[in-house]
Amino acid sequence: MENIFTANIKSVLEKHFGKNADDIFDKSQLIQYINEKTRSANKGSKSRSSFANLYAIYVIIEDYIANGFDQKGDYSKYEGAAFVKLFKRQRELPFGSKLQNHALNNRMNSEFQKYFPSSEFIPILRNHETNRYWINENLLKIKVGKANFNVAKAIIEIIDEYSKTKQDAFQRFVKSCEELQEIGKTTPKKIEEFVIGLLAPNVDARLFEIVSYSILKYFYHDQQIFWGYELEKLNKENLKLYKTGRTNANDGGIDFVMKPLGRFFQVTETLDFKKYFLDIDKIQKYPITFVIKSTEPTEDLLKKIRDNASKTYSIKSIVDTYMDCIEEVINIPTLNDRFNDAVKQGYLNKILDEVVIQSKVEFNYEDTDEDEE
Repeated sequence: MENIFTANIKSVLEKHFGKNADDIFDKSQLIQYINEKTRSANKGSKSRSSFANLYAIYVIIEDYIANGFDQKGDYSKYEGAAFVKLFKRQRELPFGSKLQNHALNNRMNSEFQKYFPSSEFIPILRNHETNRYWINENLLKIKVGKANFNVAKAIIEIIDEYSKTKQDAFQRFVKSCEELQEIGKTTPKKIEEFVIGLLAPNVDARLFEIVSYSILKYFYHDQQIFWGYELEKLNKENLKLYKTGRTNANDGGIDFVMKPLGRFFQVTETLDFKKYFLDIDKIQKYPITFVIKSTEPTEDLLKKIRDNASKTYSIKSIVDTYMDCIEEVINIPTLNDRFNDAVKQGYLNKILDEVVIQSKVEFNYEDTDEDEE
């Protein structure tokens, strides 16, 4: 199935393989898989980017090329790429700072098999004892007629091109925000429509997290609590929400932290109860608020989580213990309501400013005009 980015893929293949490009595109399951995963390339910053599985392929093939196996040598005798090296490399790539190990370990293979259920090849090979990884070389070597071609370098270039396209989309997004900052004083309605448009199930996960944070930060901004060690000496303090940063390797499943209440927030788009319970376990069953990228009512979301958990855990007390740790569920309608409340309090432009600041941090955005000066 062709999409807008397919032309970019075929252009790279033509550069590498000339008249054999179309045959290689048709015969390579790995390239067809990449073609499916790059559908969002020209859909802008709000669409899902699918970098996890693409970068899992990328870093292992990059290691394959670095050791010269695309040119010569017996790859079957190679000791394999170390997990630590691959994992570190993933996070160095554009948009890779939050990636975890799921794609390398199973998710990419599992999804590939859904696309190609009759394929005899598994893309990523792994030795569980040594934690070493290989790309399945059978998927890199394509035979057209009597000629054999290795698509390793072409795949690297295709994924690089996709990454660049998505970076351009995010730069356009930041530029749009900055333009709105300029006109926002005279046409605040445009800012409201823009922000509400980012609260949708199909929005890129990182953007959703940024916008959720910006809204909640100013929703809680004016709420005050009184606390202290002595009744006569109480402190009055506004609630402050902090974002824990871009990477979440060791954050215990926490995206935002609120002071001085000590509330934890985790942003997610999955309804897999195992993910929720894992996050709760990471912080030793400390209560956590989940911000869920869903329009379903919060009662329905909680019921789905509980029902699915009950099927796996037959003991009600175990399920209850985990469910009691879900302090609150905030869905998209709730975020819309809290956004409207923050707007009424006069924080519309501050919310947009926060979106710009966090986006620049998240996407390593640099103002090209300043660079040129």
